[in-house]
Amino acid sequence: MKVGDLSREELKALIGEVIEEKFRELFDPDYGLEFREDFIQALETSIASKERIPFEDVKKRLGLS
Repeated sequence: MKVGDLSREELKALIGEVIEEKFRELFDPDYGLEFREDFIQALETSIASKERIPFEDVKKRLGLS
């Protein structure tokens, strides 16, 4: 299909989609990327774990306290 074959509403919708995609790319550099399988597994393991680190300890480790 060619652009000339689109109706006015179809062309507006297409332009809107392109603009939205470009904004996502500009403001979210990770847009369109997927997590690696090993990261997903590590995250699931972490979520399932009952071990938790107190927020104050996290702040100390990051030098925020």
